[in-house]
Amino acid sequence: MQDRILQSWPFNPAPQLVADIGGTNTRVALADGGVLRQGSIRKYPNAGRASLTEILQQYMGETATTECSGICVAAAGPVRDGVARMTNLSWEITAEDLAQVAGTDRVAILNDLQAQGHALKSLDARHVRVLLEGKPASEAATQLVVGAGTGFNAAPVHHGAQGTLVAASECGHIHLPRHGEQENALAIHLAQKHGIATVEEVLCGRGLVALHQWVSGKEMAGDALTAAIAAGDPATQETGQLYARLMGRTLATLALVHLPFGGIFLIGSVARAMAPNLVELGMGEAFREMGRFSPMMAEFPVAVVEDDYAALLGCAAHLVSLLR
Repeated sequence: MQDRILQSWPFNPAPQLVADIGGTNTRVALADGGVLRQGSIRKYPNAGRASLTEILQQYMGETATTECSGICVAAAGPVRDGVARMTNLSWEITAEDLAQVAGTDRVAILNDLQAQGHALKSLDARHVRVLLEGKPASEAATQLVVGAGTGFNAAPVHHGAQGTLVAASECGHIHLPRHGEQENALAIHLAQKHGIATVEEVLCGRGLVALHQWVSGKEMAGDALTAAIAAGDPATQETGQLYARLMGRTLATLALVHLPFGGIFLIGSVARAMAPNLVELGMGEAFREMGRFSPMMAEFPVAVVEDDYAALLGCAAHLVSLLR
């Protein structure tokens, strides 16, 4: 009896396989019970790859992973009826393909923003920078994830007795706020150029670059522009202030739609780059400038997530919730 116990202990169940698929790179990791295995994260360039399957097979070979207890991937693109179509790649990701490569019937495909939403309850507080204080809320309070990077989008995060639900959306294509002459002139310019003035055309990476060109008449690369704004370069401050105000107004609109008393969480490369300066550039005033609803706006905390692997963590957490 003792020999049989020794032979079966310790018990190491098959890991979860999780992946975060961006437009340029794919990150892959193993997880156990919703916790990422230390040292298991690897990043692969998407260029030259025919499909996600090719990357996952390479990862499993490199890590000697032969069995998975589940697989969940986060895709930078719309997911419908269990199929993800990448916005900036020709890949189509299906549950059937994932089940075959991972050898499991426990499969989930999420939009990348949904994965970020599932990660919120598991984030280390050291990776969350508070921008605007709010009022304390219950654990079940709705939260909102807002992504500003290659594109712009937002997703509400609802916590209930059956687990966490992150609703998909395309919030980046709502109308741009137009408060005052400058914002109205910008909206007219964007509508003439794109047929509609949306928040994505200002608040994402290419939007910030285009905004600076509209404001100053000069072209500047995105990384150099955010660095100049952060350094207080006078030639970029008007652009930074306009960006911050429009971010504040957009967040305020989304807050009143979803009532995220549990907090608004900014994610994405542009959000992280601009975060240290957004408040001093005027985001807070614009966020709380909502007429008779201004007192309510002070109840919503706003923070930025500074964890590059949050989407992987969210995938792992979602797989655990599927077991309940």
